[in-house]
Amino acid sequence: MRPTAPLILLAVAVVAAGTLTACGSGSGSDRNTVKVAFIKDTNAKVTVRDDYIRLVAKEFEQHNPGKKVRLIPIQASENDYYTKIQQMMRSPRTAPDLVYEDTFLVNSDIKAGLLRPLDAHVNTWADWRQFEPAAKAAARGQDGKTYGVPDGTDTRGLWFNKKIFRKAGLPATWRPKTWDEVLDAARTVKRKVPGVIPLNVFTGKGAGEAAVMQGFEMLLYGTGDNQLYDPASKKWVTGTKGFKDSLGFLDTVYKEKLGPEVSDALSPNIQTNVAAELLPEEKLAIDLDGSWLGQQWQKTGGGNPWPAWSTTLGQTPFPTQHGQAPGRVSLAGGWTWSVPQKSQQPDLAWKLIQTFQSKKNALEWCVRGAQIAVRKDVAADPRYLTSVPGIGFFTSLVKISRYRPALPDYPKVAAAIGEAMEAVTAGDASPEKAAKDYDAALATAVDGRTVAKP
Repeated sequence: MRPTAPLILLAVAVVAAGTLTACGSGSGSDRNTVKVAFIKDTNAKVTVRDDYIRLVAKEFEQHNPGKKVRLIPIQASENDYYTKIQQMMRSPRTAPDLVYEDTFLVNSDIKAGLLRPLDAHVNTWADWRQFEPAAKAAARGQDGKTYGVPDGTDTRGLWFNKKIFRKAGLPATWRPKTWDEVLDAARTVKRKVPGVIPLNVFTGKGAGEAAVMQGFEMLLYGTGDNQLYDPASKKWVTGTKGFKDSLGFLDTVYKEKLGPEVSDALSPNIQTNVAAELLPEEKLAIDLDGSWLGQQWQKTGGGNPWPAWSTTLGQTPFPTQHGQAPGRVSLAGGWTWSVPQKSQQPDLAWKLIQTFQSKKNALEWCVRGAQIAVRKDVAADPRYLTSVPGIGFFTSLVKISRYRPALPDYPKVAAAIGEAMEAVTAGDASPEKAAKDYDAALATAVDGRTVAKP
């Protein structure tokens, strides 16, 4: 489990009575009320998820007379949200009945006794057959039981501004085949289009899992097999050249001033700044990011309407280090709806999950939230296939996308990776020194269950 954040961080994520939004009335403590906790965007203008959840809650109340849904939106960075919901789930008094859970935390929260298995429900739910096996696996514990129902997945690649590329003399059909080609394009932008940030790669502790997953692991998974975890020995890996090379890529980006200012790159607000300012204001040429970015720019609920984004931005796969097979890298993640172990209304929570994940509502969320579908019937729906520009590109990456190790120790490993990234980005350590420090921190985090690989 990720180390407990300082108390000052918890204040950011506190859900005061004034921030609760209720659909209907009711205290949330009676048998007719189901409490739902979910993350709210740090940009208050972005209401895509809020609007969708309210829509489903209203439908649930209409179809279940006398039942009420109490919504608990938690406006916080992802790291602070994780800390807050884990604290809430530890007590029957504060535990929600339904919680929006990042898949990378599922196994650590199972180990902590915070989630309850849903097998008795999913095994008799006809719709469960529609879910892709990989999505089901993301919510499965090491005990083989299912602890959540995924509401979508995501993939990752390079977004680039075609107008900036034209000024730099770079092609609108850009398709880099190696890391060096990505860096060369960034150097060209720096040289020919001054005042523009050439390349953003999320890094450090502030961005949390966004930096670890769509920054570092997008690099690491393109350097070779089993560079993070070795399934054969069931041990975490140390000492790899791929790990040092991935830190070296970050070192190059920030030493050559190809990325944002270091203070901005290490800010917890960097994700919001990229989506709300740097890309729409055309101050950023290349962004290594996720499939969901388009939701920020929707006319309704996006918070930052940008009608021209679909013609201004291009997408292309992130390459492996030297162009080695399969030539492209993508990480897939996503979130699930899970029921806390100390939920007071677990059966009502399950009924609400079914409402969220009906075909109709799953399609609605994928369209509104620019999500990659995990239901086969949704993925084949014409409305989904034409919903967001670029949806076809990002959906095509699903077949080559890799998943983070679904293990209880992963959050602690991710925290150690974030430390290594931050040390390199801030110039406090060379890639070699940061990798060595990571190896030591990793051994402590996983109780010595490591294996060295050159």
